[in-house]
Amino acid sequence: MPTPLVVSEVSKSFTMHLRDGICLPVVEDVSFAVAAGECVVLGGPSGIGKSSILKMLYGNYAVDQGQILMTHDEVTIDIASADPRSVLSMRRDFVGYVSQFLRTVPRVSAIDVVAEPLLARGVEGAEARERASVLLEKLNLPERLWTLPPATFSGGEQQRVNIARGFITDHPLLLLDEPTASLDALNRAVVVELILEKKERGTALLGIFHDQDVREKVADRVLDVSHFAAGKDAA
Repeated sequence: MPTPLVVSEVSKSFTMHLRDGICLPVVEDVSFAVAAGECVVLGGPSGIGKSSILKMLYGNYAVDQGQILMTHDEVTIDIASADPRSVLSMRRDFVGYVSQFLRTVPRVSAIDVVAEPLLARGVEGAEARERASVLLEKLNLPERLWTLPPATFSGGEQQRVNIARGFITDHPLLLLDEPTASLDALNRAVVVELILEKKERGTALLGIFHDQDVREKVADRVLDVSHFAAGKDAA
């Protein structure tokens, strides 16, 4: 089975420039791989570095050392050392990301927010919006809201737009940062179904799920990030 993601000996720390340059280590020697069609869940207590790992994989956080190898169309790129243009190209064609919070351009409608990743990949507008409407309907977002900007929505409604936007493409790798955190039971079940469909199609998924029930339904294995906590040997 193909392995689209390999993380090798990655370490991350933050420098607090407003506090005399204090260095705060986060994780060290992070190593794992995710196969196509597999859902790996990052486990461990809050603050251990799970979200930081996802942000490094997406290129939002710089890496102190190590490699993040992503393979697409038989080409392997190290996101840890890639130039900004290569990172943006991988985001468009290879790796999707559902964050905890929806960040959108003001006054853009919900359906256009969801359709945008398809438009960026050259899909015609009508088809992109049709596919967006299917996902929004599946996630039980009322049709009367589709033409409104998500900034006016409740937290749960915004998260459903966020999920639809992340799941609308066929990226080989999908990163999920607590996608069900603000959802009710009905829509958590929809997200579980969407994840299982992605797995069936061969997508590699790496996620954080604090909902134990969701985790048990989607995870092929749980990777305890506590093993990579910086300074763990000194504790």
